Amino acid sequence: MFLLTSRRTTSHILSLSKAIEPILSVSHPTHRLPLPYHLNRSVQPNKYFGKMASAATIYDFKPLDSMSPPPPSPRKGQEYPLSNFKDKVILIVNVASKCGFTSQYAGLEELYKNITAKHPDQFVILGFPCNQFGGQEPDAEAEIVAFCERNFGVTFPIMQKIEVNGDNAHPLFEWLKEQKSGLLGLKRIKWNFEKFLIGKDGQVKGRWASVTGPASLEKEILAELEK
Repeated sequence: MFLLTSRRTTSHILSLSKAIEPILSVSHPTHRLPLPYHLNRSVQPNKYFGKMASAATIYDFKPLDSMSPPPPSPRKGQEYPLSNFKDKVILIVNVASKCGFTSQYAGLEELYKNITAKHPDQFVILGFPCNQFGGQEPDAEAEIVAFCERNFGVTFPIMQKIEVNGDNAHPLFEWLKEQKSGLLGLKRIKWNFEKFLIGKDGQVKGRWASVTGPASLEKEILAELEK
């Protein structure tokens, strides 16, 4: 009786092991273990991968220009080295033309003119168009620049359109977010017209949400200029 039971048990175990063998095998097509990221060709890495890691200041970045004044603006699509602004104060804004905050272009231009009148060639605003928030910046750079000039008289540089969050976020914005978190300590850009203030040492001094109007930043900017 014992021998018969043992044989039946052994037979049952062998049948069970054959049934689960495909599941346990890592070579089974539906149960293959994932490859490490650097070996998995199906994963598309950030096209800017590695460009942020060595950055110490904002002067290490070279975003692309989009035909915008003033000098030293190069031709459209050419690198715009931020090292051109060493020892100057910079305000960086991710912008959009069809947003509820688009009217801030007028405030940004007024702020730019007011401060450069007091501190010539010591302050610049850089606008970075982005279409990631509600698809509110769908146009090409030429149309964006024309829109800004026609409707708000913008004279500060408008750069090429970029992404500010996600896998293809521009390394400049990845660096900015690492340097200064936003509301509740969150790093992601929440919406259009977030603002980063850069001091003369090339480091981030402040970050403000979309709802913060440009005029309210004048005191902070002037404080940096006077350092």
